[in-house]
Amino acid sequence: MLLETLNDRSRDIFRHIVDAYLTTGDPVGSRTLSKILTNPLSPASIRNVMADLEDSGLIYSPHTSAGRIPTELGLRMFVDGLLEVGNLSEDERTNIRIKCHEKGSRLEEILPQATSLLSGLSQCASIVMAPKYERPLKHIEFVHLGPGRALVVLVSEGDDVENRIIEVPHGLTPSALTQAGNYLNARMVGRTFAEAQKIIQQELQQQKAELDKLTQQVVEQGLAVRAGKEGGLSDTLIVRGRSNLLDNVEAREDLERIRTLFDDLETKNDLISLLDLAKNAEGVRIFIGSENKLFSLSGSSVIASPYMDADNNILGVIGVIGPTRLNYARIIPIVDYTAKVIGNIL
Repeated sequence: MLLETLNDRSRDIFRHIVDAYLTTGDPVGSRTLSKILTNPLSPASIRNVMADLEDSGLIYSPHTSAGRIPTELGLRMFVDGLLEVGNLSEDERTNIRIKCHEKGSRLEEILPQATSLLSGLSQCASIVMAPKYERPLKHIEFVHLGPGRALVVLVSEGDDVENRIIEVPHGLTPSALTQAGNYLNARMVGRTFAEAQKIIQQELQQQKAELDKLTQQVVEQGLAVRAGKEGGLSDTLIVRGRSNLLDNVEAREDLERIRTLFDDLETKNDLISLLDLAKNAEGVRIFIGSENKLFSLSGSSVIASPYMDADNNILGVIGVIGPTRLNYARIIPIVDYTAKVIGNIL
């Protein structure tokens, strides 16, 4: 709505200020603008327009110079209303498809390759949120710990072991625990937990399981050992290309900002929560600066897009993280196309 209040002159000056900032990072003054505007204006007229833009919260002066750069609000308005997103060439599209296919066609092979590709193309850090790769189960066992308590031992292929303590009915016999373990092993071994859980719950609902009431309660408790996990926190996070963020650092304040961003990238749960927001987007989602709490101090932007399987189920999110002075016009179509390629492969 703020964009609609600007006349053509104000839009033209605002666009040039943002373009110059995204290209060089330097503040732009009225004399510079007077030389590059399509419809020439005097420096005094330009200063009046810049003052109005500053009053609107779209630009500001980073120090005492006469130059201006866009605020986060200004960048958001520019990206939403004035940005002309570029098109990828056929060579670029082909390169992305080939690179994503290079290591195989399984999700765990595609995603690290796609993430490295994005960091190289964008010269920023790239990030992907992937569903956790769950191995099939080898064994499940219940161990009696005392009245009302038992230990559930889950062994996955690759010999990953997960232990959980559960509550069981008082007076439960060791033989009932053994029966529950045998029942689950017969249906779980060779399947992932999610696959087995669906089969067993159907049996229990249809009363096909030949279990007494107490043993059935143990089985249900065993199935619940993972139900309490929040879906987002079980996701796998891959970050590539952190070193790219240091390539164009010139000022000390820029270095401090990048250090803060590095700290933010280590905050796994918060980062996954941020990417969860992009899961619901239709196409590319853009977060600029303080629009997300995680990167409010480092002044960073995130460009992310969900990727889907053959049934259009959203599996995860892939994207780019960098300073707010990103080449949005180039990076947005790269992220968007890479997400589509991943979906097509799957």
